Amino acid sequence: MNEVTPVFEARSIVKTYANHTALDNVSISVPPQSIFGLLGPNGAGKTSLIRIINQITAPDSGEILINGEKLRRKHIEDIGYLPEERGLYKKMKIGEQAIYLAQLKGMSRNEAKAELKKWFIKFEIESWWNKKVEDLSKGMAQKIQFITTIIHRPKLLILDEPFSGFDPINANLIKNEIMELRENGATIILSTHNMESVEEICSDMALINKSKKILGGKVNEVKESFSKNQYKIEFKGNMVAFANAVWGGWEMIEKEELNKDHFMVQVKLDEKMALNNFLKGLLEAVEVVSFNKVALSMNEIFIKMVKENSQPQTISENK
Repeated sequence: MNEVTPVFEARSIVKTYANHTALDNVSISVPPQSIFGLLGPNGAGKTSLIRIINQITAPDSGEILINGEKLRRKHIEDIGYLPEERGLYKKMKIGEQAIYLAQLKGMSRNEAKAELKKWFIKFEIESWWNKKVEDLSKGMAQKIQFITTIIHRPKLLILDEPFSGFDPINANLIKNEIMELRENGATIILSTHNMESVEEICSDMALINKSKKILGGKVNEVKESFSKNQYKIEFKGNMVAFANAVWGGWEMIEKEELNKDHFMVQVKLDEKMALNNFLKGLLEAVEVVSFNKVALSMNEIFIKMVKENSQPQTISENK
């Protein structure tokens, strides 16, 4: 089986500023036609990595590859970048500005104008063409910047908090466009604090904290790993009877008394403990009201990992 070449790969990237280490031996691999969540708290190092990809700065050591080639000046036309801090010229007319930005990415004026007209019609903003950016709301301006980011059909899109400032309707519009871009062949790096979006549209992810990658892999496998063999059980009866129902092979993670002789507990089973045997023991000792597998959200995993600041680990990550 042939190994698939990542669209983007960071190998052992180190970046320091004076006495501050922004990136410490960070390696990330982004599969083709994926939506990759680049996650981390403020100051973790995400922006430093994005600046390196866009050749605004260079790493102190390590290398960046685009489709297996070392990052070079020519790759600018293959990359679309939507920064968190938007950068449109407030006094310039929207249509002319959009054409200018498209030309910077290698499009001819006529080609840019034709493509932009299509997008303005699609987003129902044809009437904005001769307006100035300063006349638009933040959400309106973000629509324009999104269009100018993707207009040249880049192979790699880097979107930094693309839903920031949008109402739910427009956030959903942009989300659908991102997924359509992926379907049409684009590979997308999504830098965001919105863990809901990560669960909804990202296939792969990496979590950076304090300059190090502390978690990476496929989103569904990361979630499964953190929820593995954990269950929430609501029961009526005696807590001592519950605890003594099955000897060994499990541990109590948390417990809550809902009412007298009515409890909610979370347990983790050992690998060797058969679920059916555990349940059989419980049913002989207490009245089980509900039994559910625990499914941690990406938000819970994010908080847990950042708080623990654990050592790097990878779950089935593409190489």
